[in-house]
Amino acid sequence: MTISERIFEKLKGLSMSQKEFSEKTGIKQSTISEWKKNHTNPTSDKIMIICKVLDVAPEWLLSGIEKKGERRSNVDWFIVDKDTELGFIISEYNSMDLDTRNRLLGYIEAFSKR
Repeated sequence: MTISERIFEKLKGLSMSQKEFSEKTGIKQSTISEWKKNHTNPTSDKIMIICKVLDVAPEWLLSGIEKKGERRSNVDWFIVDKDTELGFIISEYNSMDLDTRNRLLGYIEAFSKR
């Protein structure tokens, strides 16, 4: 099953129209229709907003695999919405020079030991 097929399957399960999906994601309705008509997939920059609106994990959307239960492996990465508090912190950290980053990491380490 392709990414777009999973999207349309989920939309059907949620009883969400393409129009409503378009409004919630900010993706043009014509683009969404094109995915269905031409059996194409969304571009990578749209994946996270799609996951947020459909309330699915990126792993499921991209691969169809759902991790459940105790067999779930820990991941070495996080996916963070840039419009959240944590997203803001990461953006600010990324804009800092190396010395400032190192100072900040020192502060964080000191606070975590309290």
